[in-house]
Amino acid sequence: MVTNWLSHIEFAYPWVLALLLLLPVLAVVYFKKKNKKTATLKVGYIGANHYKSSKIRMSNFPFWMRMVAMFFLIVALARPRQKYVESETTGDGIDIVLCFDISGSMTERDFNPNRLEASKAVATQFVEGRPGDRIGITIFSNLSFTLTPVTADHALVLQQISNIQAGMLGEEGTAIGSGLATSVDRLRQSKAKSKIIILLTDGVDFGGAISPDVAVNMAKTYGIKVYTIGVGSMQEVDEPADPANGGKSQKRKLEFNEGLLQQMAMATGGKYFRATDNNALVGVYENINQLEKSKIEVKTYNRYVELYRPWLLAAIILLVLELVLRSTVFFRFP
Repeated sequence: MVTNWLSHIEFAYPWVLALLLLLPVLAVVYFKKKNKKTATLKVGYIGANHYKSSKIRMSNFPFWMRMVAMFFLIVALARPRQKYVESETTGDGIDIVLCFDISGSMTERDFNPNRLEASKAVATQFVEGRPGDRIGITIFSNLSFTLTPVTADHALVLQQISNIQAGMLGEEGTAIGSGLATSVDRLRQSKAKSKIIILLTDGVDFGGAISPDVAVNMAKTYGIKVYTIGVGSMQEVDEPADPANGGKSQKRKLEFNEGLLQQMAMATGGKYFRATDNNALVGVYENINQLEKSKIEVKTYNRYVELYRPWLLAAIILLVLELVLRSTVFFRFP
């Protein structure tokens, strides 16, 4: 409980807390002085009644009240306060749609652990680095679907990225045109000065309801730039052993279509990138970050809620109670 409380506060004058080190010193001085007085009384009144009343047993109570009061007072003087950080964003952001290919070919393991998971990880970093932009998510295989409309709620966007799984639309195939068209539809009514789509796929198009050419023309009509990322390599991989092939594994070349992605990017004023491994994919997003900079300014304000008053009030109450007890219940004649 104390640890949780401390994690949410800071002290305006933390050096004042060093005074807490005086409390154990005061306690040692007090008990040494008291023991000395007790020894003197024993010598002077040998044979006296050694019965200790409850009043004598509680004689240290006012002292401990004063020690606790001093603890509270020192904490109050250090001025504990809770800090709130508020941000104000001004300027023009960019509306972005991240368009993910989730077809079966995106599960190829020429990336670690595969193409899709590597793409999700880097896209997450990209979103986290664009605080002033509105971002949406679309996915496609043979069908296309909007996971998240364009929004400033980046927590929602990040959650949806983590939920993306290959084959979640239930249809196999790669309809790049449909995926791009759905992304364009998310941006066509946007009022942002800059609108971009980042289409991430292995570029193997097997057709769909809308051809890539039609989708590209839609993007040009609405002034949307398309950045295409070709994810994958031309390397050969070992296929699992097939009983029909005598139980032997065989080589298969990974499919990849750069030409289509280059044409789509060039036609819309965007740019094509090739990512052959995880590190190259990180570099691609860094390049896009440099090409598409938001004209925004984020101002951060620190707001504080003072918490010293309860500590100060508790210290005053304990000191008053101690004074009352010393003047009544624990009053001693000279």
